Amino acid sequence: MTLKNQKEEIKGIVFDFDFTLGDSSKGVVECVNYAFKMLKFKTPSKEKIKGTIGLTLEHTFMKLLGNQHLEKIELFKKYFIIKANEVMAERTELYDSTPNVIQLLKSFSIKLGIVSTKFRYRIETILKREDILNLFEVIIGGEDVQKLKPNPEGLLEAIKRLNLSPSEVFYVGDSIVDAETAYRAGMPFIAVLSGMTTRKEFKKHSVKQIIKTLSELPNLLC
Repeated sequence: MTLKNQKEEIKGIVFDFDFTLGDSSKGVVECVNYAFKMLKFKTPSKEKIKGTIGLTLEHTFMKLLGNQHLEKIELFKKYFIIKANEVMAERTELYDSTPNVIQLLKSFSIKLGIVSTKFRYRIETILKREDILNLFEVIIGGEDVQKLKPNPEGLLEAIKRLNLSPSEVFYVGDSIVDAETAYRAGMPFIAVLSGMTTRKEFKKHSVKQIIKTLSELPNLLC
């Protein structure tokens, strides 16, 4: 399989999860609001919280509060995770096109993986519920690495487990953090506009292709 107008052979595709394969914004908003309530902070707007999706919990806290109350980061993480264990999987929905896209890519004999800051066990719960967990050869979540994105540790480990080289694998994601992670891993990157990042913002970075939704991904293959 080749990307249109490109010579590289695609043997593997690794996906980000949030805002790439599915929408967990309802769960994230609820978890942030719960943590802020427990810390007696004023809760941010939904749009501001959604703009943190894909970041580490530490960076989420700092993006929402700046350099204030940094001593509360560990408590924020604790409260966020407590609520996430209750609601995150239930509040996360795959995009309508995701199961069909994944099944179609598998029919092309492409190896598939996921690398996300989201905990792996949450991703596995969601994919199992949608009956597509078995279609992924590797899933690496936030608990599986020492350094989170944009550090390329997770992507490089996924490539290793897929037994492929970086040039043979595309990373598909919705954020500048994803683009930077792919760049650091030496991987080509496909940007999808289903998150909070615009086409204009992506064009400032190393991006192989930009697609509006995940449903367009199989059409890049010929």
